[in-house]
Amino acid sequence: MDAKFSIMSKEKDSIKLEMLNYDNTLLRPLAEEILKDDKVETVHYYIKHPDIDNPEIYVKVNSGKPQAAIKRTIRRLNKLYETMYSDLEKEKLNKN
Repeated sequence: MDAKFSIMSKEKDSIKLEMLNYDNTLLRPLAEEILKDDKVETVHYYIKHPDIDNPEIYVKVNSGKPQAAIKRTIRRLNKLYETMYSDLEKEKLNKN
């Protein structure tokens, strides 16, 4: 299943997204990593009801655009996961 975002609301310094076809293992690290961005003021991640509602994430920035903060975070996570994958592949080759 591919996860997709739907914009619920957008202001100059904030954005609220709903994640469709979500997997909690994707959204929790995203929310935690967004908080590490020095341009981000606050992040809220919540699910009203786990069986019937999609999770929502709210991002407010103190400078720049909130969607840019999300994109930067996704790029950082992507790089991290690619590095982890590469390290595992190298380890696998070294054991063979």
